[in-house]
Amino acid sequence: MEIKREVYLNRLIVRKHNSFIKVITGIRRSGKSYLLNTLFYNHLIESGILDSHIIKFAFDSAEDLIKIGENPIVLDNERENRKVDPTKFLNWIQLQIKDNDMHYILLDEVQKLGAFESVLNGFLRKNNLDVYVTGSNSKFLSKDILTEFEGRGDEVHVLPLSFSEYYAFKSGDKSEAFDDYSIYGGLPAVALMATEEQKTQYLISQMQNLYLRDIKNRYGLKEDANIGEVLDVVASGISTLTNPRNISNTMNSVHGTNVCDATVERYISHMEDAFMLSRVKRFDVKGRKYIGTPYKIYFEDIGLRNARLNFRQNEGTHIMENIIYNELRYRGYQVDVGVVESREKDENGKECRVQREIDFIATLGSKKYYIQSAYAIPDNAKYEQETASFDKAMDSFKKIIIVEKSTKPRRDEKGYVMMGVKEFLLDKNSLEA
Repeated sequence: MEIKREVYLNRLIVRKHNSFIKVITGIRRSGKSYLLNTLFYNHLIESGILDSHIIKFAFDSAEDLIKIGENPIVLDNERENRKVDPTKFLNWIQLQIKDNDMHYILLDEVQKLGAFESVLNGFLRKNNLDVYVTGSNSKFLSKDILTEFEGRGDEVHVLPLSFSEYYAFKSGDKSEAFDDYSIYGGLPAVALMATEEQKTQYLISQMQNLYLRDIKNRYGLKEDANIGEVLDVVASGISTLTNPRNISNTMNSVHGTNVCDATVERYISHMEDAFMLSRVKRFDVKGRKYIGTPYKIYFEDIGLRNARLNFRQNEGTHIMENIIYNELRYRGYQVDVGVVESREKDENGKECRVQREIDFIATLGSKKYYIQSAYAIPDNAKYEQETASFDKAMDSFKKIIIVEKSTKPRRDEKGYVMMGVKEFLLDKNSLEA
């Protein structure tokens, strides 16, 4: 059964013929290759493009490497750290360009190609080439490479399945589907698996034998490197404010390690580069400036986070917040953590500075929303606590509270909107409610 990725497919379609290199990024196993080589390829065929004018090449495919005279066994040796010979690839691709009509070049895992910046930059100078590439490492989109592209690299970042994509495939009871999604996440391969045992074993194996191994190999880390312990502490503290010092202190006291702040910072950066997780900065709403630390960390896929902890810490509050964060990114929003500062009197009448948090400030062009993730609001006191930051913001941007309980959007006397998380996730226009 086909899993449709219509949001991402449409993002590629609207970028056709825009004279940019279309760069599809995302965590491994998120469906980048399927999007490019199946969904987008089918779109091109259905649009009347001749198959002979669609050139596909995967740099991690032995069959494709043999086509250009490369030895896949040598290239697959991680210790060799060799790249695909760009001359061999260019010689082959020139033979595939039949005429002056538009040709579509679809390249998978292009970071394995030597001097790929220069190769892609050369494609930009051809009027009859429309180029799409995938890459699994965010270093692939470093400032230096974008400069090499002369500012003509256009990124489409692919996340694992959103809950709406997952539910469209799974259907059935919404609550059961959400519970399953909250535990096992949205990697497409996991969604296709039938049993909990399969999902559990797959996620644990992928986390250890693919994602962490990739990072260790990429950065030359020793097998006994403490990056696994850093990941454990980060996974335990998703959606809470933290910084490298807090993490190193926890590691050294709980795990008996001797890791400094700088090492923790480096390891977190490595995991960001592999798209395993994201750091979200705090933004001072009234001061209109970013605050360096502490920040929050969220996982690209909640199933991988749970697998790292052997599915022991299934805290609904933090998991729901992580899912909301990923949904906002899926919809194309830039996301910050909001801080609202005010001067208030304490119980003794003394004036003091008070900081309150808005879980998410979601921005897309002229649109801006303040969003609180509140797992449950059992009484008015809790409601007042959750909306106090909204009260102090004193601006006109729409303010939304998302709760776990299934609740259709409803507005209170202050204009704040409350809705259930499933209603938020399954309605693409829910923020407009």
